[in-house]
Amino acid sequence: MAALEGKVALVTGAGRGLGRACARIFAREGARVVVVDLRPEGGEETVQLIKDAGGEAIAVGADVSQPAQVEAMVRAAVETYGGLDCAINNAVYFYGRHPLADIPDEDWNRALAVNYTGVFLCMKHEIRAMLERGGGAIVNVGSGNEHSSKPGLSWYLSAKQAIYGLTKVAALDYGGQGIRVNAIGPGSMWTPALRQTAEQNPHHVEQLEALTPLRRLAEPEEVAEAAIWLCTDKASYVLGHTLVADGGAVLG
Repeated sequence: MAALEGKVALVTGAGRGLGRACARIFAREGARVVVVDLRPEGGEETVQLIKDAGGEAIAVGADVSQPAQVEAMVRAAVETYGGLDCAINNAVYFYGRHPLADIPDEDWNRALAVNYTGVFLCMKHEIRAMLERGGGAIVNVGSGNEHSSKPGLSWYLSAKQAIYGLTKVAALDYGGQGIRVNAIGPGSMWTPALRQTAEQNPHHVEQLEALTPLRRLAEPEEVAEAAIWLCTDKASYVLGHTLVADGGAVLG
């Protein structure tokens, strides 16, 4: 039997890249999937890919920085499929590399609203739904840069590293009630954004590969497999952990 047969899973930022890969693997493992994305067309494309492969999914448009929209996306899972068992909080706002003092307040606030507060809002409503089911599993998407830093990414790494603290505390708060909260720390992946960058600057990809002991970048599916594993019973004793899937980059 598939690892998540009969479960209901929700993935934010599932219109492309890692989120799409997670949604498709959830479906492959037997889950009914709520595909959440800010861009309706991206979410619908993911749903169609799942249906074409014989899976079951619905698309929900939501901005995870907006409490009412987050509440509505979880309600859609409950009303459509009867509850919620698994969630991967992957939505991200990307601003680009800028020195801290050059970041306008509005861009900083938008980045934190999506990349950090958005995770809090998602967890808040996901946990409430999971408590009604008697348990569940949540995976928050951080960054493979958990143990390092990069110039120009204060808006990104501050949120991603804060997510790890949020994950640990939530794990302590709800582990005893059957909800396992963990995180995944992805390394560099062949996302649509990176492929676009590679076309413009092939040297950037060479630099990333040189930082990775495996000497290659990941396909999103490789990281997604690790994230989905954290939602299965095979990870039943894993709690408050960050699983870094970065090809060993952090070792350097």
